[in-house]
Amino acid sequence: MSVTKGLVKVIKLEELKPQIGKEVQVLDQTIAIFRLTNDEVRAVSNRCPHKNGPLAEGIVSGEFVFCPLHDWKISLTTGEVQKPDNGCITTYETAVIDGYVYIGEPIQHEKHDPSR
Repeated sequence: MSVTKGLVKVIKLEELKPQIGKEVQVLDQTIAIFRLTNDEVRAVSNRCPHKNGPLAEGIVSGEFVFCPLHDWKISLTTGEVQKPDNGCITTYETAVIDGYVYIGEPIQHEKHDPSR
């Protein structure tokens, strides 16, 4: 595993099939990475906030992953669990450089206030 400017090289892009998750270990974090149909890559913590379901094994639809245990719908962009459920998971910076996927720091998203 190599580190470049705070990014960790994890896998060749061609090894990621579109809409199929893959679990990777980055330092002390277990992360699920996904290649979307538009070839963008998303990375999120690999555990659903509900019952710790392995999100890398979930079904991807658009920019969402559905937890394989109880079908919670989670945004791969913001990490937010979609209504009627609630919760949030960590999302990570990603980059594709010279055909390799790199994962970086967690992304800080604005908290959504459901009362507004």
